[in-house]
Amino acid sequence: MKRVYIASLIFIFLSVFVLSDTPAKDNWNQFRGPNGDGKAIATDLPIEFSETENVRWKVPIHDKGYSSPVVWDNQIWVTTAREDGKELFAICVDLESGDILHDIKVFDVAEPQLEHGDLNSHASPTPIVEEGRIYVHYGTYGTACLDTNTGEKLWERRDLNCDHRVRPASSPIIDANTLFLTFDGVDVQFIAALDKNTGDTLWLQHRKVDSDFEAVLKAKGVKDIEETKKEKPNDNRKSYATPTIITFQGKKQLISPAAEVTISYDPKTGDELWRVRHEGWGWNVACRPIFAHDLVYFTTGVEKLLLAVDPSGSGDVTDTHIVWRNRKGAPEIPSPLIVDDLMFTVNEGGVVSCMEAKNGNPVWRGRVGGNHWASPLYAGGNIYCFSMEGRVSVISAAREFNLLSRNEFDDGFVASGAVAGNALILRSLTHLYCVNREFENKN
Repeated sequence: MKRVYIASLIFIFLSVFVLSDTPAKDNWNQFRGPNGDGKAIATDLPIEFSETENVRWKVPIHDKGYSSPVVWDNQIWVTTAREDGKELFAICVDLESGDILHDIKVFDVAEPQLEHGDLNSHASPTPIVEEGRIYVHYGTYGTACLDTNTGEKLWERRDLNCDHRVRPASSPIIDANTLFLTFDGVDVQFIAALDKNTGDTLWLQHRKVDSDFEAVLKAKGVKDIEETKKEKPNDNRKSYATPTIITFQGKKQLISPAAEVTISYDPKTGDELWRVRHEGWGWNVACRPIFAHDLVYFTTGVEKLLLAVDPSGSGDVTDTHIVWRNRKGAPEIPSPLIVDDLMFTVNEGGVVSCMEAKNGNPVWRGRVGGNHWASPLYAGGNIYCFSMEGRVSVISAAREFNLLSRNEFDDGFVASGAVAGNALILRSLTHLYCVNREFENKN
């Protein structure tokens, strides 16, 4: 009996050892990856590649969409839409073969917004996927939960609405059984928490922001204020950011950038915990916040101000809890990366900056060139930057600027990259790619 007991203990010990020694699968399940910070656990991504080098497969994606790819096991999902926005789709691609597994029309839209077609798509929010389910979100046009095996629609919501004016971009996120959706339009601004299993509303919190658009225009030296207000009605209200869940001092916070303010909510109740007012042109925010070193990092959109905030406060903490701020090289659209003690950013003009994450002190600045809307990605000691001209620049995540490669593709990138194992999953304006150093292009 004693021998059986000892043998059982040895078996349990070895089982635990084997399990703990096996790395967890890194499903790239949401915008900016499993932790929402743009970092992958992959260590062997290719550094040099192109249309004809190290491409496992390449598949066209019909119509127009800016959503980033998400990955769960052997499935890759993206959304897309007709150019006129009247039909919205979810597409599933097989990771191994590049075959289209599902091409699902999720919604018909009777009257889509058509102005400023060059600035956004009708399918820009990145979906979020988990075992057996994917949640696709098209802003005011609707949100749906789909079965990833059959493509069946399990539930939908089309009653949460706002006037995006330049179409939606905020991506959904999940915490436990709650799905969070962001609506920052020129008319109304709110965040909604839904039961991910049913789509039912758990809470809905309207932004409480008192702002004076005219005063900001005057302060910025705009001369024809009335004409500006006519051309850009309530532009100071709209935003495109994706929130982040953090755990600070044992409690969760939902950090949600909006137009003119970034707000921390209690994710269980929607109660506001603290807020930071943005300075100047503090709208059109697109950055997803990052949490590291007990600080929350985010940018303020058009003003191009990068902030690091201590999340321990309550109420309006603008004057008390901003630890540092930086304008030099701060991006308007791409989100930053933090690797150990360093923060890396790429701005719209292709300027890459490195600074100390804890204090904002500059380390170096370099240039990769091109125009950048996509957020950078980190893996295996390197940073990947994706330009609208179709270039993927790879630099070292180090204290000196080192451009390792420039990789050219036939079309541009607005979507941020994803990772599946040791493969890059890239979405250009026309195609989806699986890039892996072990494969040559077979197309």
